[in-house]
Amino acid sequence: MPHFRRFQMLWLSALFGSTSLYAQPFYTDDPATTEPDKLHVAIFDEFDGLQSSQYPDLRQNTANFGLSYSPVRTLELDVAAPYVTTYRTAGAQTARGVGDAELGAKWNLHETPPDTTLPALAVSLYVELPTGDARQGLGSGLTDYALNFILQKPLSEATRINVNLGLLFAGNTITEAAGIQTRRGQVYTGGISLLHDATSRLTWGGEIYGGISSAGSDKTQLQGLLGAQYAIRDGLSLCVGVLGGKYGATPQIGGQIGVTIDLPDVLGSSPRAAQ
Repeated sequence: MPHFRRFQMLWLSALFGSTSLYAQPFYTDDPATTEPDKLHVAIFDEFDGLQSSQYPDLRQNTANFGLSYSPVRTLELDVAAPYVTTYRTAGAQTARGVGDAELGAKWNLHETPPDTTLPALAVSLYVELPTGDARQGLGSGLTDYALNFILQKPLSEATRINVNLGLLFAGNTITEAAGIQTRRGQVYTGGISLLHDATSRLTWGGEIYGGISSAGSDKTQLQGLLGAQYAIRDGLSLCVGVLGGKYGATPQIGGQIGVTIDLPDVLGSSPRAAQ
């Protein structure tokens, strides 16, 4: 799934997430950026059952930690690092350790004016550094560069659709056991999510995203996710998701749980009144 997250950042940023740090648990990113007076913290864990083609790798757990900060209102800077555990068949050693760290920037090009259905636009650039041990399969051993275009279209006051289109234009998309594996050529990614605010505290939705490579093995990735965000109080949210997909580059089934924290909001706000 760290490949996942790289996916997340590609288009997704989304996929890498997580981007996507702000959109958890969804990999498809949205145009929003962190408010300049806040530090956005995302902590989440994903456990995946891998496709049979990934044998001897059977399961993978990825614990992610990310920070987002905006020096100005429409520009967000991100940093994220995973801790990965890949469980293998009997007789093969389990791999665990820090994966490849990611640095990113997202620029909100156009915000949606109030009471309109005009789309919002943003673009993000992510760089993944080879901080993971490539010998254990915890990193790619290469520096990766990914560009992602983000569009959000309001359908109503409570419902919106996000569309991501991305390109990994240098590097490798393989980090750990899942993801499109190629050391040459580009990877094209895309995702679409539909989100609905059921209440002022609860947002739920679903997404489909995937990618295709011009070279390498496991050239196709296609995955779906159902998830929700619940605001426990101002600045503190719980995120959960269930995912699954097909093709060798995609986990067969998985689950995600995490929290997002906006500082200093969570330090001084009171719980919201339930609707």
